[in-house]
Amino acid sequence: MDAQDNKRIVMEGYRLFQNGDIPAMMAYAHDDAVWIGPDAEALPFAGSFHGKAEVARFFSELGAAMQPTRFVIKDVIAENDKVVVLGEATWLVKSTGRSYDSPWVHVFTMRDGKFVRVEALFDTAPAERAFRPDRPDQMAAAMALRH
Repeated sequence: MDAQDNKRIVMEGYRLFQNGDIPAMMAYAHDDAVWIGPDAEALPFAGSFHGKAEVARFFSELGAAMQPTRFVIKDVIAENDKVVVLGEATWLVKSTGRSYDSPWVHVFTMRDGKFVRVEALFDTAPAERAFRPDRPDQMAAAMALRH
């Protein structure tokens, strides 16, 4: 597959995600797929997930914990076996009712028309604040860091 085919497949995966069709989206994952995200103590879906079943579990945990109220793809760059997607989202945390904005980057490595590796990059601090509103020390520290 060429870069444009890979880009088309990734975009179809996002369409399925946005429609809530995770089982169909997972058809685009290799059996040995890896999802690599940042570690964050308060986020139930943080860290790395190895294998198709674990990646599906990531999406299950993500969906149980929060939902996107805004999910925008800003740019897609494809070259060889890589597809890089830049976007922004606003998430609603179900357990606290709090929302937060999050710019994000996903770096897909594709093989045979499926993703084999995804590196998800985002700032965990706003997410942790939304998941832990009972931590005034975090709120004060976060406010001090604003420019």
